[in-house]
Amino acid sequence: MKKIGIIGAMKIEVSMLQQNMRPLAGDSAILRKEEAGLVFFEGLLNGIDTVVVQSGIGKVNAALCAQRLILRFGVTHIINTGIAGAMAHGLGVLDVVISTDALYHDVDATGFGYAPTVIPQMRLSDFPADRSMLDAATRVFSGLPEGHGHKLVAGRIASGDQFVSSREAKDHIRRICNPACVEMEGAAIAQACYLNGIPFLIIRCISDMADEGEEAAYKFNDKTAAGISASLVLGLLGQL
Repeated sequence: MKKIGIIGAMKIEVSMLQQNMRPLAGDSAILRKEEAGLVFFEGLLNGIDTVVVQSGIGKVNAALCAQRLILRFGVTHIINTGIAGAMAHGLGVLDVVISTDALYHDVDATGFGYAPTVIPQMRLSDFPADRSMLDAATRVFSGLPEGHGHKLVAGRIASGDQFVSSREAKDHIRRICNPACVEMEGAAIAQACYLNGIPFLIIRCISDMADEGEEAAYKFNDKTAAGISASLVLGLLGQL
């Protein structure tokens, strides 16, 4: 039986999902559990047993959250939803990226002879997303009203403990790993899922171009972008 864990780093990335939850069969209210500084909401989304949680920003927060979902809540799949900065040419604000794979753009062991982004002594450093989840998300997006006028791209997602907001940083990340978008949590969730054998998918709606450095532009788009990503998640649940 499937049980889906959904992670968003910020409140705006999970609030719409929490508002759409219904109690599990036999319960009068959505279950709310606090553990390790996190608040987990368990109930039904589109009829699917689902746990929704705000992880907090950054790789460590995201990885710890994913591991707890797996060990304490027994989720069988994980979806990471949220916003990101565009990296691929042709992507615009409010377009959507779904992960083919995810890696860290800020891992640098080049001094020991490793290529940029390679994690020493690991079998792989670019963690592959689940193909069936990716295909399902593609189908759902084609009929998603919120996606009208925007494009969906399947591609690599690069994560790091850095808000990318300069042309120099953007060009560097493109040069070392050529991702579709950049953010701060997805690869950590992907690594936790890979090590635990849990299928995952990262869904990111573009909120900014990752090079403008304009806080006002980012704030203008983040709520709308988070809503589009969450709408795709809701549709995807019906296909899993």
